[in-house]
Amino acid sequence: MRRRNFVRPIRRPEPKHKINRNITSLYLRVVGDNVEQNIYALKDALDMSRELGLDLVEINPKSDPPICKIIDYSKFLFDQKKKEKQNKRNSANHKIKEIKFGPNTDTHDFDFKLNHAKKFLEQGHKVKMYVQFKGRQISHKERGEIILLKFLASLEDQCKVEQLPRLEGRRMTAMIAPKK
Repeated sequence: MRRRNFVRPIRRPEPKHKINRNITSLYLRVVGDNVEQNIYALKDALDMSRELGLDLVEINPKSDPPICKIIDYSKFLFDQKKKEKQNKRNSANHKIKEIKFGPNTDTHDFDFKLNHAKKFLEQGHKVKMYVQFKGRQISHKERGEIILLKFLASLEDQCKVEQLPRLEGRRMTAMIAPKK
């Protein structure tokens, strides 16, 4: 038996938006610069976009009638990629830093960790602090709460409190974020 070489067709990903002739709806709500916002027939909307030398792009296909915008599609994609990169860049800067206490943390250790938290807040990071209870220390929950509340009070002018101290298993946690 002879084997045949089978060539698989290349699958291109579907575009995110329907453009010009790929739009299937008969009536559209057309928006854009230099365009009167109204409901138009597909043929009229395509004629308008052709006159302006731009593309008709389906922005929201789920509404009734679908919303289309008359824009330069390549510029639109470029702007979207630019926004995504900017959002990615901004979100990567905000990390959560953790500071761990014990229920018997002394004043020197407390001050040392307080300075670390101030540095983290200046850099724009969120700070999650927690008191870890071991063994029978869990019976003195109030000690952990006092430490966390004291910590929050000393950073009151530099941060906003996102989460007040609460017990989760053997940990009592609180969360703060820098003021903008």
